Amino acid sequence: MLKRVFVSPDPGRVRLRFAARAVVGIGAAVAVCGMAGISLVGAVIGGLAALLALFTVTDATVRGQAVTTALLPVAGLPVLTAAAGLHGHPVLRDLAFLAVVGAGVYARRWGPRGHSLGVFAFMTFFIAQFLHATTGRLPEMFAAVLLSVATAAAVRFGLWCYERRLPPAAVPAPPGGTGLARITTRQAVQATAGAGFALVVGQLVSGDRWYWAVGATWWVFVNTTSRGDTLVRGFRRVLGTVVGIGIGFLIAVPAAGAAVPTAVLAAACVFGIFYSAAVSYTWMMLCVTVLAELLYGLLGVLGPGLLAVRVAETGVGALGAVLAVLFVLPVTTHAVTDAWIQRALRCVHACTAEAAARLAGTEDADPAPRVAELEQLLGRVRLSVAPLVHPLNPVRGRKRRARRVLALLDDCAREIRGLVAVAADPEASHDARLAAACWRVETAVEALTGGGAVPAHQERPLAAEPALAHLHGLERALTELAAPLRSPSGSPLVGA
Repeated sequence: MLKRVFVSPDPGRVRLRFAARAVVGIGAAVAVCGMAGISLVGAVIGGLAALLALFTVTDATVRGQAVTTALLPVAGLPVLTAAAGLHGHPVLRDLAFLAVVGAGVYARRWGPRGHSLGVFAFMTFFIAQFLHATTGRLPEMFAAVLLSVATAAAVRFGLWCYERRLPPAAVPAPPGGTGLARITTRQAVQATAGAGFALVVGQLVSGDRWYWAVGATWWVFVNTTSRGDTLVRGFRRVLGTVVGIGIGFLIAVPAAGAAVPTAVLAAACVFGIFYSAAVSYTWMMLCVTVLAELLYGLLGVLGPGLLAVRVAETGVGALGAVLAVLFVLPVTTHAVTDAWIQRALRCVHACTAEAAARLAGTEDADPAPRVAELEQLLGRVRLSVAPLVHPLNPVRGRKRRARRVLALLDDCAREIRGLVAVAADPEASHDARLAAACWRVETAVEALTGGGAVPAHQERPLAAEPALAHLHGLERALTELAAPLRSPSGSPLVGA
């Protein structure tokens, strides 16, 4: 885990800047709340609002990020009002919480903005339970949320908007479908069912901290798209929580809510959450757990008994998620993985066609955006295949095939990047051999995505022209993909 967090590539130091800006933004938000005379409880909700504003908003453009950030209070404040108003009505409160869970997951169908607003809505209901919010506290909480989101936005879009110097990220839309064939719809039903189980069992474990179980179920479902992905994420959440509890005994309990040590440790946890999120869910959950312990220390309720309840509720929540994905409208790893691989291969086809057109002299042909899209799609493929290559996966044959697919797709991406770099050279030429090679690549992609027979690869003389060499390498990788993508019996990568 240490290697994944601290040795993983960080091109442009984006993760480092992402984490450092979060510390500045959240620290500034809490400071603004303090200067405005907001109490400690209000400052806690303000800090969480700033964290979510900096963490969950992932639109492709800076303008889109600003719009989504502005909409966060619109989604969160009505939910906060409902949570506070229903505080004394447990049955209605529980039903409303489940409705927020389902709506929050369903909102993913509208892309990154829907995802961000859904997470913010859920977390405002969650924090209302965390702080036992009542209607009397609503004015202060509203002020804390609005001030904190505004402060986080000022840091993100004014003080340190490094995204303006980066190319817009291509954000692939989730696989489509209608009704229950749409993955986001099935997951909304699954999450609601899992949260219902967690809510009931969580209340049997603890009448005061039951919402931890619901939160555990929710966060297991965030950014997952299949049964295998959810199972692995549930395991990682429990592992991160257990390790975080152990570390909490060493640092959070001795701090005992002291202001300066708690502030320093909380800043370190915030940095860890943002820095590790992209590469290790276990490490992120470890940091989240320690941060929660520090907050409970500030509120004066931290103790060994509370930490034991935290572990138990996390286990209940993870179990709820596992039962839901196994028995409620299951979404197989195969279905999701196949969809992303198909889209990645079609993107290879489009990249090749654009590069060929550029080499042929078509000035408005631009393969660069397609390359960016391909990188995003391959990232989705890696996430989807992760359960198959996980060390706990006992099916070694599928594990080897999955690793082979990833390696060959990486080969395709490398050859595509090389081809696009050659096509960008204004002096690059185009001849009949390039046209023929492009046609063979397109034929191979069509066969892989359409279920036809992939033409056998023929070894060709070493090409002197860089573009032709990249196309030959792409041909080889696509031809070799046919074997791991289809078993001898014709079944796909991950089985039926």
